Amino acid sequence: MNDLIGRVFSFEKQVFPNQQALYAKLTTHGQSPKALMISCADSRVVPEHIMQAEAGDLFVCRNAGNIVPPFATMNGGVSSTVEYAVAALKVRDIIVCGHSDCGAMKALVNPEMLEGMPNVAAWLRHSQAAKSVLDASYPNLENGAAVRAASLENVVVQIAHLRTHPSVAAGIARGEIALHGWFVDIHAGQMLALDGDSGRFLAVRENEPLPVAVRAARRLAADFVEAEAAE
Repeated sequence: MNDLIGRVFSFEKQVFPNQQALYAKLTTHGQSPKALMISCADSRVVPEHIMQAEAGDLFVCRNAGNIVPPFATMNGGVSSTVEYAVAALKVRDIIVCGHSDCGAMKALVNPEMLEGMPNVAAWLRHSQAAKSVLDASYPNLENGAAVRAASLENVVVQIAHLRTHPSVAAGIARGEIALHGWFVDIHAGQMLALDGDSGRFLAVRENEPLPVAVRAARRLAADFVEAEAAE
């Protein structure tokens, strides 16, 4: 703890003075983050560090397993964060970011690890669809390979949950919000991104377009019906 406190003093004496203009601007004009990032609480995965972000760049929500519960009348921290980011901050990009060697996904694959942790077990029910996909489609994977597959499928599941949130669904229909599924390989220092067209995760390359799970493009299910009715 003393080491962490020492870093606070370093921030006060060195970092803040060098970025005082930035903090003054954020204090005066408020925040306008470029994206909402929902990532795992794992201490090895730091969104601001991975994105090389400055103060004000990211609106971050972290929890065990980078989970987004489906929308429900029961209030929750993740749901409230999503709603505020979209409705109040007008965020146009939402990122669900998983990672390799995820402890939450290890527990999802190996439920016996959850003994004595009823709250964690209940929380991971929001990832049960990923476990079902793993069991049905990856029957021969074991240990680390199974955890990695579960982690990737979990990102897909959480993006599906995001789309049940009214603010997100409305933003997608207006063509104002894009959804991104990312996976950080902390062993290789590599980022993978979900490509919505192929349904696969692809390596992010500097000189290639960024794979996007759900692109920002206006889409209305009733367009076709209205056109048919007009004829």
